[in-house]
Amino acid sequence: MYLDVHDENPFGTNCWLLGAEGSEEAVIVDPGFDAPRVLAKLAAVGRRPVAVLATHGHGDHVAEAAATAGGELPVYVHAADEAAFTDPVGWGSGFPVTPPVPADLRTLTDGRVLEFAGFSIEVQHTPGHTPGSVCFVTDAFVLSGDLVFRGTIGRSDFPHSDPEAMVESLRRFLKLPDHLDVYPGHMERTTVGLERRTNPFLAGLA
Repeated sequence: MYLDVHDENPFGTNCWLLGAEGSEEAVIVDPGFDAPRVLAKLAAVGRRPVAVLATHGHGDHVAEAAATAGGELPVYVHAADEAAFTDPVGWGSGFPVTPPVPADLRTLTDGRVLEFAGFSIEVQHTPGHTPGSVCFVTDAFVLSGDLVFRGTIGRSDFPHSDPEAMVESLRRFLKLPDHLDVYPGHMERTTVGLERRTNPFLAGLA
C-alpha cells in the first residue's frame, strides 16, 4: 500500500495519496495546496490518479481540488459541504481561501462505498467540524479529516460547526476497531486504539 503525506503549507494540512499494492491507480485525499507537487509525487512512483476525495469543505483541504482534478477527475465531497464550492459565502467557513468549483463535483452520503485504487472505502458522515465532515474507512485505516488528531480533536466553534454533532461523531469514531491506522487532516498518524487510550478529549465518550 502506498501512502504519502504533503503538509508543507501554512495550515499544516495533510494531503494523503492512497493506492493498494498491485494497483497503478491512486486516490488523492484533501488537496489543499500545491497541486503540481502532489501530482508530481504520484508521477514519480508511477501512480495514476483516479479521484479526489474531500473529508470536508474547508479551504485548507480543498482549495486545490479543482486544480488537482484538472477537469478530468471526479471530486467527491459530502452533500452537506457541497456549498463550500458552490456558495462559499453562504456556507460561511470563515476561511480566507475560496476553492474553485471542480468540473466534475460529486456528492457523497453516509454509508456509500467507493471502489478506487484497490480499496473499498466506506463513507462515514461525521459532522460537527463542518456539516458535511466525513471519515473514509477501509479495513486497514481511516482518514479522519479534522475529527480526530493525535492527542486532540478538531474544532467545533466555526459559524457552521455543531458541538453536539461533534460529540456524536467522536462516539462513532470510537466504534471503529482499535487496529485501524488513523490518517488525520493535520499532525502525524495514529491509531484508533491509541486515541481511545490516551486522547483526553475522547475520555468518557465510548
